[in-house]
Amino acid sequence: MKKSLKVILFFVFTIVWSIIVYLLNGEWLHFIPLVVADILFFETINWQFWKKREKNKKKRKSEIRNWLEAITFAVVAAHILRTFFIEAYTIPTSSMEKSMLIGDFLFVSKLAYGPRVPMTPVAVPLVHHTIPGTKKKSYSEIVKIPYHRMKGLGEIKRNDCVVFNWPAEKLDRPVDKKENYVKRCVGIAGDKIEIINGQLMVNDKPQNEPEGMKKQFSYSVKTKGSGLNPKVLYKKFDVTEGSRGSNVNEYNLFLTDEAASGLKSFTNVNSIKQNIDTTSNSSEYYFPNKRDFNWNIDNYGPITIPKKGSSINLSLKNIDLYKDIIQIYEENSLKILDDEIYINDTLTSEYKFKMNYYWMMGDNRHSSEDSRFWGFVPEDHIVGKPVFIWFSVDNFNKGILNWKIRWNRIMTTVKGEGKPFSFLLPFLITIFIFQSLNYILKRRNKNKN
Repeated sequence: MKKSLKVILFFVFTIVWSIIVYLLNGEWLHFIPLVVADILFFETINWQFWKKREKNKKKRKSEIRNWLEAITFAVVAAHILRTFFIEAYTIPTSSMEKSMLIGDFLFVSKLAYGPRVPMTPVAVPLVHHTIPGTKKKSYSEIVKIPYHRMKGLGEIKRNDCVVFNWPAEKLDRPVDKKENYVKRCVGIAGDKIEIINGQLMVNDKPQNEPEGMKKQFSYSVKTKGSGLNPKVLYKKFDVTEGSRGSNVNEYNLFLTDEAASGLKSFTNVNSIKQNIDTTSNSSEYYFPNKRDFNWNIDNYGPITIPKKGSSINLSLKNIDLYKDIIQIYEENSLKILDDEIYINDTLTSEYKFKMNYYWMMGDNRHSSEDSRFWGFVPEDHIVGKPVFIWFSVDNFNKGILNWKIRWNRIMTTVKGEGKPFSFLLPFLITIFIFQSLNYILKRRNKNKN
């Protein structure tokens, strides 16, 4: 077939196929023209894998051209994979201890909740918001695409661990270029959230804590004479955060319920008490960052998470809870004149939400900057779901020379519910069996010859 005819056929096919995709609402079918293009033009993949490709009788390509084509294909394939399927992510802070540790290298599934169509498609591939080694942004805002999420494998559920773009970022980046955060989704759209003396209440019931979830709180520990050995604390109770108090016999430790219970059995421990903030002084430190709300890290709310299509009665008392949603996330103008609320220059006492929102919190409740500090997470900020720890190191922030591999966490699942499962041993057994069979077959072929 002549090249010109191929081009015409591909052009017609793409138009017709786009119409079909639109009518069927099957966004994933948009990838089919890429396959057709490869079959007709590029011939990168042997789609008829059961047949051997005919040897190319044309003049051989130069080595440089071969390398350039190989690199280009690899970059494009990796970019598509990263954008629509799976992305690597590293845990930099302790907010999700002990569920996810500093130095865990994750794979984040874009398919879990559906991948976002890139909002800033003109960008350097395989990087986030800046070019590595420079402070220059990696994207251009010449072309902007409105938020759209392709169909995924499911929806966000309570207690899912979720990666999202940090809503409170003030650097005026596009949504998909904001910093990535990972927390646990403790409340979905429509839920009522409240924290009473450190206990999270969801729809007026204590949080349903899944198996494998290990919350941490700050505890004050007092000892008798002798101090606490950090190595013993780490070995017995996996205590990784803490410090001495003002007194030599006082400690402030971040502990799970199991660790706190175990520490009570130490003969030199005089007392151990969970630190609960019971102050009722108004503070601008917690969302909505206004003094009218007497909320703190351990006593917070109640607050209802907005749901797409639902409406809220607006007043001067609650407007601060929803002003970011109205102005920033859903791009309306908001004015308050003579104690009256105007949205898009229209006097109103009601607002209908255009998106679903979520409430994110860290499992390390006293060492986590989360929704208690900056509020709701809009659905267009959702990146994906952490599903797999492929590598993990201790001393992550002390430089690569000081890294210590955590063998027990390599190739381990990340679950919102249930205990994590390690695939390391099955993987090693599979590799051993494969290599053994390969060796045996090679020996047999050698003996036959």
